[in-house]
Amino acid sequence: MSTSSKPRGLRALYAWMLKNAAGRHAWAALACFAFAEASFFPIPPDVMLLPMMVADRKNAFKLAAWCAFWSVMGGMLGYTIGHLFWQTAGLWLIGVLHIPLAKVELYRRSFSTHAYMIMVQGATPIPYKLVTIASGLAGVPFLSFMFFSAITRSFRFVVLEGLLVHFFGAQAKAMLDKYLEVALIGFLALVVLGIVAAIYL
Repeated sequence: MSTSSKPRGLRALYAWMLKNAAGRHAWAALACFAFAEASFFPIPPDVMLLPMMVADRKNAFKLAAWCAFWSVMGGMLGYTIGHLFWQTAGLWLIGVLHIPLAKVELYRRSFSTHAYMIMVQGATPIPYKLVTIASGLAGVPFLSFMFFSAITRSFRFVVLEGLLVHFFGAQAKAMLDKYLEVALIGFLALVVLGIVAAIYL
């Protein structure tokens, strides 16, 4: 068999996800991805979650709940950075992500007076780490932060994406198989728009 028929690049990664979607290593990787994104990593876990759910539709809701759980756990780290380590790790991280301090202050003021806005912002493409860090900086009561985080991340991953895959999983897989690069570029464009919104809007 010719090696030229083997998938390469993005398709090789996609093929690996499909092959190992039910494996313990893929679940562990998804947990790390979701945890890191909620506190410091720039790319959201959806890029790994969606192909895994499409490949293993019978466990789609379990995967989504797993991702939501670890996103909330990672949010605890983001909250801690904002609440206890803002002057060191927080300022450095915001600088690395090129998010203006004025934007962080805007979120801080919003969450300090309307903590429920965590639920709104956490379901959008806006980087969740900005939400978690700003929540800690605002001094949102920790239990309230955890409650709102659990709601918003469950809504995004379990309700929105879980139902999407449940009802349209077969069609989604066919589209990904045929238009993987286009779908990934579109998703990354959405991520960039979220970051731009967090910075400029």
